[in-house]
Amino acid sequence: MEINPVFARPGEATSLPKFKMPEDMMAGETAYQIVHDEAMLDGNSRLNLATFVSTWMDENAQKIYAETADKNMIDKDEYPATAAIEDRCWRILADLWNVPDTEDTIGTSTVGSSEACMLGGLALKRLWQEKRKAEGKSTEKPNLILSAGVQVVWEKFCNYWDVEARYVPVTEEHLVLDGFELEKYVDENTIGVVAILGQTYTGLYEPVKEIAAKLDEIQASTGLDVKIHVDGASGAMVAPFCQPELEWDFKIDRVNSISTSGHKYGLVYPGVGWVVWRNKAVCPESLIFHVSYLGGDMPTLALNFSRPGAQVLLQYYQFLRLGREGYRAVQQGSIDVATYLSSEIGKMGQFTLVSRGDTIPVFAWKLNPGDRNWDLYDLADRLRMRGWQVPAYPMPDNLSDMVVQRIVVRLGLSRDLAGLLLDAIKEEVDFLENLDAPIPRERPRTNFTH
Repeated sequence: MEINPVFARPGEATSLPKFKMPEDMMAGETAYQIVHDEAMLDGNSRLNLATFVSTWMDENAQKIYAETADKNMIDKDEYPATAAIEDRCWRILADLWNVPDTEDTIGTSTVGSSEACMLGGLALKRLWQEKRKAEGKSTEKPNLILSAGVQVVWEKFCNYWDVEARYVPVTEEHLVLDGFELEKYVDENTIGVVAILGQTYTGLYEPVKEIAAKLDEIQASTGLDVKIHVDGASGAMVAPFCQPELEWDFKIDRVNSISTSGHKYGLVYPGVGWVVWRNKAVCPESLIFHVSYLGGDMPTLALNFSRPGAQVLLQYYQFLRLGREGYRAVQQGSIDVATYLSSEIGKMGQFTLVSRGDTIPVFAWKLNPGDRNWDLYDLADRLRMRGWQVPAYPMPDNLSDMVVQRIVVRLGLSRDLAGLLLDAIKEEVDFLENLDAPIPRERPRTNFTH
């Protein structure tokens, strides 16, 4: 790796190994410039419409981040104020999600919604195991029911913890898990059902109330009492503010736990998620460890140990600064931008909308049939050349022949920027429509990772 002499100080090396640690020290300014320059090659995060993760916070949040980057969330003895704020945050969420008794509940922060999902799934498995043992029955072969459109974390959960994943296929008639033919998948080894509030493929909500009603029918006919974990990675921080009439949370008796991502529509920089249980009884005590750490007894409910505390403080900052009305305004603003974009794209003769962005501000569209020299992957490539990341990818399993393109609208994508994006899409579609031969490709396309 060559170093520009402009940035090198007298006596410093002008080349460094890339994959070995240098033998000698260098000035902080030089090391900074190397890292700074390489990071410049990343895309512009504001134009990344593939990610759900927050890419902007205000100056006060940035000051809090800088001031608290050294805090270790696990060290509650050293940082009791941060620990108290963590407790406050998940209790705020428990109240937001209509937990029956705010005193009889339990929750925790996590590194992200993936860890929160893992904890929710582990609690379901442990509850099932304890119930089966009490009945003198086998605890082998547990299974979990989920849509084929779930995020990869649930595949990991089932793989890592030896749970059979029973995927309900996604079809054009049933784009989400909605209870249709659920009885075919439930049996005595079912530990629970995952309902997604904001599917990553399309942004659509899975109807938790309908799923619960179907499980009620199944219990009435079989006696099997199956609970629900709501994966609200995105929607749990949108629905309470923008769709308050929607029944999806702890108001539904079958909802055992809810997880969300603080760093998605929780509006915090990457590194925080949350999970809350209906009551203490449904989060088995066997999942909680009491450890002696730095002179104190500390209960811990997590898959990790040391982790940043700054993002927890940022979450509390957002709760204080925005309040319910602020969150409603921010999320509704994003939904308004998403529905504006989707309506304009829907008017283009080449496309048909799969979703509109009126749930979480995420929507997808597909290419209409026709004799063309291009597809949605080509459009994604053309937009990427202009700085916009708008991924194209196939739908799961039974719909794998359907390729869609998706836009995620987050805080930071203004109506003005959306207009510029729309102009870019129209210009690139015009370019592609005028091709007299397909664009040559050297390698097979790779699927977008959600």
